[in-house]
Amino acid sequence: MKIYPLNTGNFKLDGGAMFGVVPKTLWSRTNPADENNMCSWAMRSMLIENGKQLILIDTGIGDKQSEKFFSHYYLFGNDDLIQNLKKLGFSPDDVTDVVLTHLHFDHCGGAIARVGEEKFQPVFKNAIYWSNEKHWQWAVEPNPREKASFLKENILPIQESGQLKFIPRNGDLSATPFDFMDVLFVDGHTESQMIPHITYQGKKVVFMADLLPSVGHIPLPYVMGYDTRPLLTLSEKERFLKLAAEEEYVLFLEHDFNQECCIVAMTDRGVRLKETFAFNEYFKN
Repeated sequence: MKIYPLNTGNFKLDGGAMFGVVPKTLWSRTNPADENNMCSWAMRSMLIENGKQLILIDTGIGDKQSEKFFSHYYLFGNDDLIQNLKKLGFSPDDVTDVVLTHLHFDHCGGAIARVGEEKFQPVFKNAIYWSNEKHWQWAVEPNPREKASFLKENILPIQESGQLKFIPRNGDLSATPFDFMDVLFVDGHTESQMIPHITYQGKKVVFMADLLPSVGHIPLPYVMGYDTRPLLTLSEKERFLKLAAEEEYVLFLEHDFNQECCIVAMTDRGVRLKETFAFNEYFKN
């Protein structure tokens, strides 16, 4: 089995929104803001090659939204999901499975392409798209707080294509169709977000999605203003980080602009950052 980090693009979001009640004087130490209070963030996916399986976790924001929509997010850089997939020697038709941690636009937008003014189709025509039933219902009947993040053109064409399947939620840590992957279900950011845990080269690699967007979010109070249940996020993060420190999990960071991965450790101040590294420097494919 081989794992490849796959950058899909970069964007900017308001630093205050990304760190909730934490003062700028504190969060700006790890995530400096520009003159408009915007911080830079990655949209980093993961590609897993396992025999005949080629599994993509999250797909970035895509390119089908309007110019006005993208103007709010200041996309920058040259990274592109399909181009970087091809640089690894693969085409979209090679992807057998797409695991969507949740259906906010910056995680699933690249899964669906616009092929006409009001016509959309899956980018990965041979793939099964994996979500879970609770989150799917949450997304197709969105609450007012998250409605702007759940875009029907990103979501409904998956079901219409017949390529959608659900991972059952059996407790917080549930099995998946892949024998090397379990998913942790968490509900603070959004209902039933899935956090994939992958066994790889004797280590547990965890795709952090929005449970831990960056190393700057490791201290417990550093919770995004976007989270629907911030106190629940805090307790979910506390439990997870304690275990991650004890077991030395490799944390794969989807949104950290500067760091691909990190390991945390327990200190007298709680769980803190131990080290950061590029994925391919730590693991030798």
